[in-house]
Amino acid sequence: YTDYFSLDEILTTNERIPCKIELSIPNFGSLDPSSESPDLKPGTKLDLPLWLARQLLNRHVIAVEVPKVYRETYREILSADAAAVDLYRLQPHFYNFGLHIQNLPVLDADDISQALIQAFKSRLRKIMDRSQNGVQEDATGVLTAQLDNTERSLFAISQKAALDFKRWQGRQSHKISTVPMVVNHRKRKRAALDTSS
Repeated sequence: YTDYFSLDEILTTNERIPCKIELSIPNFGSLDPSSESPDLKPGTKLDLPLWLARQLLNRHVIAVEVPKVYRETYREILSADAAAVDLYRLQPHFYNFGLHIQNLPVLDADDISQALIQAFKSRLRKIMDRSQNGVQEDATGVLTAQLDNTERSLFAISQKAALDFKRWQGRQSHKISTVPMVVNHRKRKRAALDTSS
């Protein structure tokens, strides 16, 4: 795990990954809703959370498969035009989850790694362009709808930097002004005085 206390990391490792049971697992039959047996039998295919799959994989109890969004078909779509793909719909944690997948013993680990790099490179210019030129807040989410969570964070950071730069250019960044919280507090005090009089 890259960061134990990161909420993004917790959500990413909670994503499910297709697995095949290699050894019988006693008292885990409840994980397979189609099974009436109390045990998981070898050959059973399940989608398990990444955190659980990693632990079972370390004990050589399961074998993992590449999730659908990282298979060759989707990698070809990404290589054709990654900017047109709705990554959030495919996998909200596309890059972070992909990094975890490439570190597992899967056949296409190197290809997945290259696909992640190429997709990020080809989408980065569009993300930066939208964040710098759409400086008004993205209230409707139109600009960020197709971005995965990593790209959304990058978009927000870049947009904030653009706003800060605009304020600096307009010489607004170093002006001393009243904090909105204090202004609201004064209004409440004034309203309380007016009602008590």
